[in-house]
Amino acid sequence: MKEQSSVQELIKRNNKNKGKVLADKAVPIILLIIASVSVLTTIGILFTLITETATFFTRVNPLEFLFTKDWAPFSSDPKYGIFALVLGTLKVTAVATIFAVPVGLGAALYLSEYASDRSRRIIKPILEILAGIPTIVYGFFALTFVTPILRGIFPDLGSFNSISPGLVVGVMIIPMITSMSEDAMSSVPESIKEGALGLGATKFELATKIVFPAALSGIIASVVLAISRAIGETMIVSLAAGSTPDSSFSLIGSIQTMTGFIVQVATGDATYGSDIYYSIYAVGFTLFIFTFIMNIISQWVTKRFREEY
Repeated sequence: MKEQSSVQELIKRNNKNKGKVLADKAVPIILLIIASVSVLTTIGILFTLITETATFFTRVNPLEFLFTKDWAPFSSDPKYGIFALVLGTLKVTAVATIFAVPVGLGAALYLSEYASDRSRRIIKPILEILAGIPTIVYGFFALTFVTPILRGIFPDLGSFNSISPGLVVGVMIIPMITSMSEDAMSSVPESIKEGALGLGATKFELATKIVFPAALSGIIASVVLAISRAIGETMIVSLAAGSTPDSSFSLIGSIQTMTGFIVQVATGDATYGSDIYYSIYAVGFTLFIFTFIMNIISQWVTKRFREEY
């Protein structure tokens, strides 16, 4: 009969195993180094962004950058008013948000409260495929498919405009809104839903008056993060929005967004060390501020409206 060991003997035996002791000491250090890579990378990017932006502002008056409307860095008399690029970005983001929020939330509500398991198994993978399509493909789709259709409806619409890329950016962020909102709605306890149904609520009342308000923090957070994603979108707007900074509120003409300008300069339209070269860091820093604020709003909304069951 095999002799059984006591717990104390097993502990002593394990402590004598040098391989296990070494692994226990080394693994936390390795994981700490891996975790530090992302932190150091973020610090490095921020340091580069801030120092190069500071260099730009030693050459261009910050007041001109913030409070003038003309953006013409390639002209003989360069203008660096960021307003036109910010407005172009916001126009595309507004169109995308108006299109994506109702569609995304409607899809989330359907998947959470109305869809059968079979329908959910079919629709969710299709949405995930949408999220996996490269944005360059979305850009060509906007330029060669959506824009011609819209021009057939609105003849005054330009080949490059705000509506076409805005709609396609909206399509791109629908999976994010749907997936995160559906998760928030599905996390509402079944006891609350059953209680509402037991009190005589209809399916529609359950969805709109119980589930939707209960999941509001997750829903708003998904919308805010999706808007942040739309603000930073690059390839779609570079292909379908044009490259003409526009300070008007018109949606039918060519515009340029902050990301679109960065792509234009980064692909070789400026020499290293020039004012235009440093301007991409100032534009990038402005874009960073926008997305940073959106992320803070998302976190605040999540904490402010969070429901704990």
